[in-house]
Amino acid sequence: MSGCWRSLYLTKLAAASPFLCCLVSPGSKLAFLRAFRTNDDKVSVSDGGLEGGDGRHTILAPLRAGKTRSIQTIYRLFSSCGTRRPAHVDKGRAPPENRSFSPRRGIPSVTALLTTNLGEIPLLGRGKVRDLYAVGDALLLVATDRISAFDHVLGTGIPDKGTILTQISLFWFDLLKDLVPNHLITAEVDEYPAALLPYAERLRGRSMLVKRAQMFPIECVARGYLAGSGWKEYRNSGTVCGIPLPPGLEDGSRLPEPVFTPATKSEGGAHDENISYEETEKIVGAAEAAELRRLTLAIYERAAAHAEGCGIILADTKFEFGTTAQGVILADEVLTPDSSRFWDGAAWKPGGAQASFDKQFVRDYLEEIHWNKQAPAPGLPSDVVERTRAKYLEAFRRLTGRDLAS
Repeated sequence: MSGCWRSLYLTKLAAASPFLCCLVSPGSKLAFLRAFRTNDDKVSVSDGGLEGGDGRHTILAPLRAGKTRSIQTIYRLFSSCGTRRPAHVDKGRAPPENRSFSPRRGIPSVTALLTTNLGEIPLLGRGKVRDLYAVGDALLLVATDRISAFDHVLGTGIPDKGTILTQISLFWFDLLKDLVPNHLITAEVDEYPAALLPYAERLRGRSMLVKRAQMFPIECVARGYLAGSGWKEYRNSGTVCGIPLPPGLEDGSRLPEPVFTPATKSEGGAHDENISYEETEKIVGAAEAAELRRLTLAIYERAAAHAEGCGIILADTKFEFGTTAQGVILADEVLTPDSSRFWDGAAWKPGGAQASFDKQFVRDYLEEIHWNKQAPAPGLPSDVVERTRAKYLEAFRRLTGRDLAS
């Protein structure tokens, strides 16, 4: 990344706090985490640095956002709290007041990019994951490492998530290009307009320069398996988006054939709402609805066959389409763990939740802490971050057959 590299020591945040080095949640451990910060971007940290604490007593080193401290300064802060130097915690012998912090050796710091700032490049908006910029007649999509759950963006990012999502989308755009054109101009940063070159390193791997398009105001969902809102509707009425399904299906059952189940696009982070095909025709027109259904199912069948060959089940997925002077194009992200349900084929068993390649660890953690699903959203502990990142990486490697470029 370009910009001023500095050492920044942060904590794992258990709750929203104006201090970057305070952990205030009972039962948690304090961990000082090393990261880089630039003048332009905000980061969160998932691991590294120092850790300690006993679940009842915490040494607080309050560093407001934007402040920096060297390792020597952190050690002095510890010393002022009653320890001469970092030492390993011995819970069996040391009283709580004198338990101290020990360096963690051999674990690299891993940072997550939460937001971007491209200077004079006009920012059009920020979604749950992507920042959108205007670049002449084109658009620049930058995938951050933000992660959302229950319609809220969380306070902790997943390192490399934006890069993984972008690279998976690029893989699918190439695989599907004979079925439908897409919005991609280039993802090669060296081919970007000159105005973007000062930001090349932070854009590399996680951005795409794309065509502007008139987007259809619906999400085009394809389902090959029964899950999520489809399963809920089926239990109540035996249908999905008004489409009758055979009796006796279970949560996770394979459908007799893939179905097109469109949804309205939400505004302001609200849930998408499933709609019938007839409602889709009213919104976009009969001819357009038929073409969107045809493309959605054709793409799903191609992608599902590829995923099956990789040992992955594509249970369902959603697409976004738009129009240009050349006709209908595929846009936004495509067939990523954020927009799709990917299940482990070897572990698939209808009748309940499936082993998946998505943010289920995040959802489970948020349920465990009894978050009320209202703002402000909490941060995530490092083990949840690491396991979620590992799932995203595994999906990428299995689907594309390659490792993520460093």
